[in-house]
Amino acid sequence: MDGRPHGVAAVLWDMDGTLVDSEKVWTVSLRETAAWLGGELSAAAREAVVGSNMADTLDVLFADLGLARRPAALARARDELVRRTGELFAAGLEWRAGAREALRVVKAAGWATALVTNTERDLTELVLPAIGREHFDVTVCGDEVAHGKPRPDIYHRAAELLGVPVQACVAIEDSPTGALAAERAGAAVLVVPCEVPVPAGPRRVERRSLEGLTPAVVAATLHRVHTRSAA
Repeated sequence: MDGRPHGVAAVLWDMDGTLVDSEKVWTVSLRETAAWLGGELSAAAREAVVGSNMADTLDVLFADLGLARRPAALARARDELVRRTGELFAAGLEWRAGAREALRVVKAAGWATALVTNTERDLTELVLPAIGREHFDVTVCGDEVAHGKPRPDIYHRAAELLGVPVQACVAIEDSPTGALAAERAGAAVLVVPCEVPVPAGPRRVERRSLEGLTPAVVAATLHRVHTRSAA
């Protein structure tokens, strides 16, 4: 043991689809933005952008609608998507099952914590008061790193801000995009799927929901991943 609770350095929380059921909100705002652009969002495109960052989401949206990716058009679509998503976020979001208690359990265990979300800062700030800013030592948003998920930058940044090695962190994610980002960074990943299935992986441990999450479950996730890596 290294003095940290159960050997875990920090718990890194995704937001959309993990703590709050906001992916359904994104579905509404994406469909409405597609209509605003004169088209209709396909089911395949919606699935492809679950957990994605803004730049990749707009690329998929424009490709899906057969639109040229001109910078001015992308900027206008981004503004419309953020505006509508902000309205829906401000109206309130539902918690994922067990998420509220899981935040308390993790904080009470004494681990450092971070919110690590592809959602941009201005939208995240609409949600943080309801989730509870006090649950996180730091927050990192998708527009605060060079590349959002599925690239690992955002997880590296969170670990850097907390002053801990990312390999000793447990990331809690719901999407293939988020799980891949955390995995690429070197974290152990506790996967709690929401909108889409998440493929298995050597650094991933899946759990049906956050209900009944305990410090032992978090610690076991890190242990299982490290055991696999050493095999």
